[in-house]
Amino acid sequence: MNIAIQGAGIGGPTLAYWLHRAGHEPTLIEEAPRLRTGGYVIDFWGVGYTIAERMGILPEVLEAGYSFGELRLLDARGRRVGGFSTDVFRRMTGGRFTSLPRGDLAAAIYRAVEGRVETLFGESITSLEEADGGVRVTLDGGATRDFDLVVGADGLHSRVRRLVFGPEERFEKRLGYRVATFEVEGYRPRDELVYVAHAEPGRQLARIALRGDRTVFLLVFRADVMQRPEPTDLEETRALLREVFGESGWEAPRILDAIDAAPSLYYDRVSQIRMPAWSRGRVMLVGDAAAAVSLLAGEGTGLAMTEAYVLAGELGLATGDFRAAFRSQEARLRPFVEGKQEAAEGFASSFLPRTRMGIWFRNQVTRVMGLPGVAEFTVGRTVADDVELPEYAL
Repeated sequence: MNIAIQGAGIGGPTLAYWLHRAGHEPTLIEEAPRLRTGGYVIDFWGVGYTIAERMGILPEVLEAGYSFGELRLLDARGRRVGGFSTDVFRRMTGGRFTSLPRGDLAAAIYRAVEGRVETLFGESITSLEEADGGVRVTLDGGATRDFDLVVGADGLHSRVRRLVFGPEERFEKRLGYRVATFEVEGYRPRDELVYVAHAEPGRQLARIALRGDRTVFLLVFRADVMQRPEPTDLEETRALLREVFGESGWEAPRILDAIDAAPSLYYDRVSQIRMPAWSRGRVMLVGDAAAAVSLLAGEGTGLAMTEAYVLAGELGLATGDFRAAFRSQEARLRPFVEGKQEAAEGFASSFLPRTRMGIWFRNQVTRVMGLPGVAEFTVGRTVADDVELPEYAL
């Protein structure tokens, strides 16, 4: 089948890889003019790790990854007040765990299909019409293409979902946070292989040192600390961050100044997508477009890869009955994904406390994370992958 895939991030190229392996003709359609790079640092383990292994890209992923040794929590004067060794995650995942920028993972996946799968950069689907046993797609540039199926792998704010299922607000569950991330070169100080963070009521700043003298920053805050409307452009976003973090201690003044030197700045709500069905007609959604688990779940990339792999496998088993494949893929994975969403929603309530007492208590919990059973009790539902990954003849 000829299958259009909107989105060349994580789930889209993964799906294209397995579809191509199975003899289909996927076409990747990406709104950005080129492959997106950078992004926040993700932890990569579980089912996504296994999919990368089956694709043969795991060595490349591990080479791009980092073996961070510690989460270090600091007070306003830079003194250590909490944290733990990341060995607890390696123990819980059997050592199958790494951390890397999201863009590096996307690049590794895309290289597995580059030159083998048609990719249309700088394009996006603007309309879809099912007719004559297929889907007629209109692109931004005005061109029309006919496909057998369309897959929306275009993220939390999916255009394909909006076109086929309706407005985003019908399916978005906001978790009450906002997140901003950016990257700069030459920032000092650097703490190699350490995730360094400072929290104050309702807000947290963190930095991670990367290769090439780069540093990635992650700023998270509760929506209820905002005193202005949502920003609509880069300058308004910078102004909002200065307002939210302007009175914070630790390195907040330096971090806010570094924003002005950043080549790009990502800002968004922390949300989930919960839909009654992941497909309609000849259109299917995967990854965040179908069931975003949120930044707080920590495994969105792995879930997107898994949904893509299972979709390709079920299409093969269904021998042309795409509706049966869509139903089977969703039936296999929905309980697993919804469990991840529930775990992330529960974690959200304690992720960033509203009070100094709450922050103090959270810091004390992190100090004992290395003790037997503590990590399993606090984050076990988030880390554990309670699903059997099928073996397909792809």
